Amino acid sequence: MSEKRSAIEACAADQWHTLPSGLTVIVRPMPGYSCTHAILATRFGSIDRYFRVGEKEIRLPAGVAHFLEHKMFEDEDGDAFAKFARTGANANAFTSFDRTCYLFTATEQVDESLDVLLGMIAHPYFTPETIAKEQGIIGQEIKMYDDSPDWRLMTGLFEGMYHSHPIRSDIAGTCESIAEITPEMLYDCCRAFYAPGNLVLAVAGNVTMDQVLAACGRSGLAEPRPAETPRRLWDEEPLTLAQPEQTLTMAVSKPCFGIGFKEEPLPSGDLRTEALYDLVCSCICGGMSPLYRRLYDAGLVNPDFGGAVLRVDGCCCFLFTGESEHPDQVRDLLLAEIERVRAAGVDEEIFTLCKNEKYGQLIENLENVEDSASQMADFALAGQTVAQQIGMLAGLTAADANRALETIFRPERMAFIKILPDGSACAEDADQMEVEE
Repeated sequence: MSEKRSAIEACAADQWHTLPSGLTVIVRPMPGYSCTHAILATRFGSIDRYFRVGEKEIRLPAGVAHFLEHKMFEDEDGDAFAKFARTGANANAFTSFDRTCYLFTATEQVDESLDVLLGMIAHPYFTPETIAKEQGIIGQEIKMYDDSPDWRLMTGLFEGMYHSHPIRSDIAGTCESIAEITPEMLYDCCRAFYAPGNLVLAVAGNVTMDQVLAACGRSGLAEPRPAETPRRLWDEEPLTLAQPEQTLTMAVSKPCFGIGFKEEPLPSGDLRTEALYDLVCSCICGGMSPLYRRLYDAGLVNPDFGGAVLRVDGCCCFLFTGESEHPDQVRDLLLAEIERVRAAGVDEEIFTLCKNEKYGQLIENLENVEDSASQMADFALAGQTVAQQIGMLAGLTAADANRALETIFRPERMAFIKILPDGSACAEDADQMEVEE
């Protein structure tokens, strides 16, 4: 088994290079593939709103990272999307809680597309006029999110669990918060978080490391440069809940719900515990768990019901979401299953099945250019390789899961939110559906 694992880890051994500027470059050459996928990622997301660079402390309104993502596509020469269109590349970008990523997929003119991608970062350009225009565009996007039950559900869970952590705020911010954004604010963020030492460039497909390094050289991102690492600052966040329970009404056809457990934050880069928590979550309510089968067979949840772990700096929580006509009952059954597994211990067969599933996903991603580049970038942002992640996951045991269950999923740290159809009563029907034990 160890020989097989070593062979798989060797297959996942990507080419790494750290440039004198501090930029991390990871390439996975995949000869014979028709396309190439590139991701340029920065450790700057919506939660990065209070930080220090040198002697300067900076506080940002909500939504700056997402706003900056939009603005990085513009420069004095025009729009980067138009440049990508000329190379035939399909480009996009996204902002999450702890990162911003710019990406493209191309089947030809890869060098030219890399020049466009890296040029966006090398030459930011902001004016009051272009910012005012973008404020109107993103304002419409924010209103769209406000009408999304799934988004309201997640935002409500974070508001229920956290008192002050910036994860409470929508990634896009509010119309009021983005109105405070200025060119100086965006340039401060670029200097702090778009410095090469804070960036990861991951490329997979029909490409070589020499090609990618040459593009970095043409963009000016390879040369040494002085840089100060931004120090993130946090207001104190207790383990208590801000609002344990909420009920909202929206234009939904069926009630939906969210259950969150607030946990101690994990140290930065602790991917082992994050992966272990993910496995524990799968053992309790994943598709192979007894609880999932009982709930689904009884019609209490839809097929999308499931759980996940969210870990960013200063924040760690479990999130369970789904649709149900009886959300209170699902919550009670989930709590009962957690206590049963805590007392009896994790079923070793289910744990092994769940671990093999995660293991298989990592391996499967190596065969797809988009998944491979995304996987490399994700782990590199935390200072780890894909091969290291595969080896670490293989070493997790059911005993590790049982030790984790001694401290996680505490009922006093559980937040609960329901979204009911407009006009529905807030209370559930008294009649509860029966579920076979």
